[in-house]
Amino acid sequence: MRIGIDIGGTFTDFVFFDEATGRFSTQKTLSTPGAPAQAVLDGLQHTPQLAQAAIVHGSTVATNALLERKGAVTALVTTAGFRDVLEIGRQNRADIYDLFGRRPAPLVPAELRFEVTERVDHHGRPLVPLVEAQLGPLIEQLRAAGVESVAVSLLFSFIYPAHEQIIAERLRAAGFFVSLSCEVLPEFREYERTSTTVINAFVSPVMDHYLAQLERDTRAADFRVMQSNGGSIRASQARREAVRCVLSGPAGGVVGARTVARAAGFEQIITFDMGGTSTDVSLAVGEPQVTTESEIGGLPLRIPVIDIHTVGAGGGSLAAVDAGGALRVGPASAGADPGPVCYGRGGTQPTVTDANLILGRLPADQFLGGQMALDVTAAEAALARLAAAASLPARPGLTSAQSAALGIIAVVNAHMERALRVISIQRGYDPQDFTLISFGGAGSLHAAGLARSLNIPRVLIPPGAATLSAFGMLAADVVKDYVQTVMRPGSTPAAELEALVAPLAQRGQTEVQAEGVPAGQIAVEKLLDMRYRGQSYELAVPLTPDFVAQFHAAHRQVYGHSEPAMPVEIVNLRLRAVGQLARPSLPVFAAADTTALEPFDRRPVVLAGGLAEVPFYRGLQLKPGHRIIGPAVVVQPDTTVFFAAGDILRVDKYQNLIIEVGRG
Repeated sequence: MRIGIDIGGTFTDFVFFDEATGRFSTQKTLSTPGAPAQAVLDGLQHTPQLAQAAIVHGSTVATNALLERKGAVTALVTTAGFRDVLEIGRQNRADIYDLFGRRPAPLVPAELRFEVTERVDHHGRPLVPLVEAQLGPLIEQLRAAGVESVAVSLLFSFIYPAHEQIIAERLRAAGFFVSLSCEVLPEFREYERTSTTVINAFVSPVMDHYLAQLERDTRAADFRVMQSNGGSIRASQARREAVRCVLSGPAGGVVGARTVARAAGFEQIITFDMGGTSTDVSLAVGEPQVTTESEIGGLPLRIPVIDIHTVGAGGGSLAAVDAGGALRVGPASAGADPGPVCYGRGGTQPTVTDANLILGRLPADQFLGGQMALDVTAAEAALARLAAAASLPARPGLTSAQSAALGIIAVVNAHMERALRVISIQRGYDPQDFTLISFGGAGSLHAAGLARSLNIPRVLIPPGAATLSAFGMLAADVVKDYVQTVMRPGSTPAAELEALVAPLAQRGQTEVQAEGVPAGQIAVEKLLDMRYRGQSYELAVPLTPDFVAQFHAAHRQVYGHSEPAMPVEIVNLRLRAVGQLARPSLPVFAAADTTALEPFDRRPVVLAGGLAEVPFYRGLQLKPGHRIIGPAVVVQPDTTVFFAAGDILRVDKYQNLIIEVGRG
């Protein structure tokens, strides 16, 4: 048995794949934010032969520890004169016109930032040797301050790591969890390198405790963790380098979307993952886009991650009226406890889910396959109160609650449309060339409308859409990323660069093989971070004999111009080692008798033009060859699909629902 597990803000999702029979099954349990491992253990309690299972897990534990500032008590050790690098940061401002803007407080307060005497120049030559006599008193200071974890980030350690390694040996012997910048991120830019190393030190002890509990209580034969770069690693490495897993759940969704889209014949995709708390969007042209310039909680994170844009818009996003009388939706969420008002768990403030329920697009008696009844009366009362607070007039033919619900949907759709524009139009891509892959429990109610707004021609909704992130974890390869700063001119011969990257390639081969991947299933991708001399940011291009020409072409694609006469420089060598694992095969289904499809009911639904009787279909009855003309609602066990007049839904051989979007 292979099991993918994804913890979300509202639900924890499971996908089970039985290798003997080739069958998939899915499961959802309510998340337990106070003790996230409990939801995992609850979902696995009836799994047979768990000791022989292979688990791949995507967790929000590291993410939440960072965002909520609930990580380990962390100290920073750095070169004398550089203890305030976290405080100084960069001069760029998140909001350039905000005179009172404040950057997030550093993870390590001033009293826990310590200096050691040492100095290395930019060529990696020691100028001042490390004064080891300072380490004994330093250890006593750390103990007295109750420090659990230590980040060590010395100047130029990315080319001369010996001083950091000496410090680490002493600190680890004293019982501290230690993160070294020369291990986490051997790359120039001391602020970003220090920030990434500190994040790892801050969240790794929390992740270590969490994964140790799961490994102990599940006793699975193989326990792996999803990384932010779209690959998986063994839990033992994730416990040491939790910084690599802070966006593991969303990354699993992108990998899952790419897998089902490629099988269906679509290479250019935009992924749209709308869950209970947030919406994650990404773009892939064949392969997912990867970036090393991300932030989380306002803190720079320089490790490679799938380029995902997140907004606080989900099914549980709370609607309220602000001080100016305007309707706001999100980013605060009702989460799993108490959840939306209609869950009947004590929630009183209306959410996006409540709005879809009152609009008739979410059937109260079919939620989660009918396992969970929704309280229409409570949701309607909450929306009526919101309409009164916002002084929203009832639209002709609609109640005040329905009018408020339409407003909520309009606002949340605007948030999500803006996010989709960020990763497509603002990156130089035309949405008309892409297919929108919709997943997450709430996404299928909104996907067709968003596609219409952006002129995206079609939407693909896979079976098990609400658990696609968990499926993506089963489809993920083993991926390890490496970087080394070299600072070479663009005239450097490719053969010389190949020699410089060779140690990284050998390390990648060795470490991926140690993950249990045969040598013949390992591929390496060699990249160069390049820029025009004088620029501050780089573009990654493949290491090939014509790498300079490729850089000019990449610069022209991204920025609209290139300067072939200007000198270029090579900043970093990058290597990605990919261990290709066997992916679960998607089942193929036989075509159906297309004349036999009938809706199970017709119900009133609020459309753009007012109230109308709309057919409702059971998703489990849809087979390849079926075709439905909108407006209609398709009820799946784990999600509900709504599409409007002018849209046409068809079912392919994998039982994907493909909506050809009308221009309306």
